[in-house]
Amino acid sequence: MDLRALLRRTAMNRPAVLALALPGATELRPTVEAELRRRQWPVVDAPAAADLLVVCGVPAAEGADWLDAIERSMPAPAVRVVVGEGEGEARQIALALDAAHRDLIESAVAPQPAEHAEHMEHQEHVEPMEHVHHMDHQGHDHDSHMDHMDHMDHMDHGTHAMGDIAGLPMAERADDRDGLRLDRLHVPFGPGLSDWPAGLILRFALQGDVVQGVEVDHLPVPAVQRPPFWDEPWLRAAHGEEVTRGDAARRRCAAHLDSAGRLLAVAGWDDVAARCRRLRDELLAGATRTEVVGELRRTVRRVGRSRILRWSIAGLGRLPADRARAAGVTGPALAADGDAYDRLLMWLREIERGLEDLDDVRPLAPDDRSGPRGRLDGPRPPSQALLDVLPALLTGAEFAGARIIVASLDPDLDELALAPVTGPAHA
Repeated sequence: MDLRALLRRTAMNRPAVLALALPGATELRPTVEAELRRRQWPVVDAPAAADLLVVCGVPAAEGADWLDAIERSMPAPAVRVVVGEGEGEARQIALALDAAHRDLIESAVAPQPAEHAEHMEHQEHVEPMEHVHHMDHQGHDHDSHMDHMDHMDHMDHGTHAMGDIAGLPMAERADDRDGLRLDRLHVPFGPGLSDWPAGLILRFALQGDVVQGVEVDHLPVPAVQRPPFWDEPWLRAAHGEEVTRGDAARRRCAAHLDSAGRLLAVAGWDDVAARCRRLRDELLAGATRTEVVGELRRTVRRVGRSRILRWSIAGLGRLPADRARAAGVTGPALAADGDAYDRLLMWLREIERGLEDLDDVRPLAPDDRSGPRGRLDGPRPPSQALLDVLPALLTGAEFAGARIIVASLDPDLDELALAPVTGPAHA
């Protein structure tokens, strides 16, 4: 083995991973994330920085070209691994990652063809439909990032044309809010983004840095036998199965920690986002209240007292309670009665309240339909109402805040396959 091959192999001992989830694979995603954390493999948010593409869920036979585009925009050697149905056990996921790692190392030490060398020299060139957009945002922790208060972080956002001509956004002229004639650029966003609702596609009409309109779309949501993962305890109880109040509180807390971790990651608080995800995984693994209460309360206090975090996301996506109620929104987004920061605080308050019920073995009432994102007995799933309000919240906002607004609602597209739950409602 020559020196170059040895160096490539050494670099692949801890491959950089881009992990993406498809609709219907929500249960797989936390298990994959926990396994990657156990291995200390770095998780990246852009194809150009990734060695390994981990797809949670089996792609549909058609309409998965965007995954091919992501893989092509990864520097060679690159490997894609699909963790699909029937592989929810941590051991099966570990075996799949082991196999992908072996393939990656074998590819790394294989002789490099001349065309690959030329590709590596010109790696800065990326085909139009594989390009990455950058958005500036501020979201640094006052406690641990004082030296960077004025630093503007960059987030990589892979956008995929999803059928636009030659993969290029199309422009037209229109008046902006100041009366100037600016290009209106049509930009598709998603679904191949980290810290993004699985399968969500937003098509923006932009003038300058301002969102002029949004079309909401998504990948097909598979019809599955099991209920949506985050809603499972309430739906099982509604169908007569025995579920404890502790089971429901545990799932609610884990769901809100997952959502809070996503919002904090988008805002640039990677360390606190990672802490939220560790706590999520501990709860899903059955940790008791005593085992998690200390760290969870420290995390909540740290988030709640940061002026920098509040300044960076407050005012984005303002949704007053009357507008939310008129749009059919229920759950934390309704109760928050405010903006992205208010919705984050509402998740944290519900987590703290849920801790009190973690070890409650009393049965969950069959008529309790209060899932983590809202009522499960309404005329449409809670996340459908969240998707319906997205265009109004995003239109007129600056593009840099779009991801924060989406993350602060965190719709779960798995719920779109949910049939209405009928019967007496629990107030």
